Amino acid sequence: MTEMEYTTLGDTGLEVSRFCLGCMNFGSEQPWMIGDEEKSHEIIDHALDLGINFLDTANVYSHGESEEIVGDAIEDRNREELVVATKVYGQMGDHPNGQGLSRKHVLDQIEGSLERLGTDYVDLYQIHRWDESTPIEETLSALDYLVETGRVRYIGASTMAAWQFQRALAESDLNDYERFTCMQPEYNLVDRHEEQNVLPVCEEEGVGVIPWSPLAGGFLTGKYDRDGDLDEGRAASDEYTEQRFTDENWAVLDAVREVADEVDATPAQVSLAWLLHQDVVTAPIVGPRTLDHLEENVAALDVSLSDEQVERLEEPNTPIWSREIAGIEE
Repeated sequence: MTEMEYTTLGDTGLEVSRFCLGCMNFGSEQPWMIGDEEKSHEIIDHALDLGINFLDTANVYSHGESEEIVGDAIEDRNREELVVATKVYGQMGDHPNGQGLSRKHVLDQIEGSLERLGTDYVDLYQIHRWDESTPIEETLSALDYLVETGRVRYIGASTMAAWQFQRALAESDLNDYERFTCMQPEYNLVDRHEEQNVLPVCEEEGVGVIPWSPLAGGFLTGKYDRDGDLDEGRAASDEYTEQRFTDENWAVLDAVREVADEVDATPAQVSLAWLLHQDVVTAPIVGPRTLDHLEENVAALDVSLSDEQVERLEEPNTPIWSREIAGIEE
């Protein structure tokens, strides 16, 4: 059995597993989600038994259902051994102040998340997106208050322009607010735009990186083929995944399959191993829907890639960043 590895989250002393268990699949809001609480609990339990101590969810995942499932699954576990992360920003109510990063919304939502998770605190509280309508100083002040009052241990961010992240870090330093210790960007072999955006900032500032969509919505598992039926699985209901079907990305997948054959691994394992080889990456967020997928993902820790293989995997893709490519709304 693969032995789990651990590292620290950026420049903090917080020790986390090299894989983070993504919990967006634990719910029923979308047809590609698991939609079965018992099966979701089995995956969480097995992940913890494999040594994963890091779980990432959000209040908007199935409108709180994911947090409830996670809370029920960890109820009898030793809370001190777990690193539980959740997020705030998305719409949780059809009324004024029902979304965003205002002080009111942030302070209201942490209470709901704590109740659903069945815990007194979250280890990592992340802003899910940048809020154009709220001054970042207001958000940072609210997050700093949550740390001071013990509801939150560390704070993090996700998916924004580098200048926004740098401004947030500068405001924290200027006002002596709690600093973002973690960034959650989209990052994988076919979505490398963040190499031209926040990843250099993270490396310079000692910020941990926990990439979401490390397998590009299933594209990098090799389950799709150029000439195959693309109307099955997540692509059938997820336009974002379907947009990955480009000549450049198929070339990346060809390289992934070739390397997988050479190292006796699966395409998914090679794709995850590539991420683990990136010095800036702390822990990719994997979102398995089955126990077999979970074990396959974790076994990527045993896959070693040569410099030449890494170069071959990267060669077809030229990282370019723009707000549109990164999915950031104007």
